[in-house]
Amino acid sequence: MAGIFAKIASGEITSHKIAEDENFFAFLDINPLVKGHTLVIPKIEIDYIFDMDDKLYTDFQLFAKRIAKAIKKAVPCKRIGVAIIGLEVPHAHIHLVPLNKMDDINFSRSKITISETELREIADQIKSYLE
Repeated sequence: MAGIFAKIASGEITSHKIAEDENFFAFLDINPLVKGHTLVIPKIEIDYIFDMDDKLYTDFQLFAKRIAKAIKKAVPCKRIGVAIIGLEVPHAHIHLVPLNKMDDINFSRSKITISETELREIADQIKSYLE
């Protein structure tokens, strides 16, 4: 049975999609740490990122880099933080988190609530900067 991220990538569960290609999918986190917090996933279900073969892993990182550059242009921040934790959902994923201070990427703090309208606007802003 497909997990939640596979269902998001297939469109079975709606998301605020940023980008996709034949192998990867990027979408806004609906329980973000900060505005613009984005998840990047492979479309195939791989639980542990380091179980990816070298080509897929490299392509995954390059796809995430492209998304991070667009987020940096769209969301006021100093940098884009990167986190790979992988314990909360058994599907490899990269968190891209706009940073203005170190605590912006502290996963133990409360998540923020963003309206559907604002999530859609943020996604559209990020997409407008994709190269």
